[in-house]
Amino acid sequence: MRKKPYTPNTIIRSALRRLWLRSRERAKALKDAEYRCAKCGIKQSKAKGKEVYVEVHHIDEIDWNSLFDEIRKRLLHPPERQQCLCVDCHKKENK
Repeated sequence: MRKKPYTPNTIIRSALRRLWLRSRERAKALKDAEYRCAKCGIKQSKAKGKEVYVEVHHIDEIDWNSLFDEIRKRLLHPPERQQCLCVDCHKKENK
């Protein structure tokens, strides 16, 4: 199977998910909710045989297509829109 010339959306989504799972915002949401479900009140538990997991839900739905488009527009430029620079020249360009 031949590799695509661009990063697939599945790879971008996976990287964003890893970032989200380790984010301070997610951790604070769980802590503020005392690891309880906002609907039924059940508390997260890791007790063997009684495992309950609480997930953080985005109330405002995530528009994945717009997010992918923005990442491609601002970060994942095509190779012809990139150039390789040494560290010193790169620092000068970013000032």
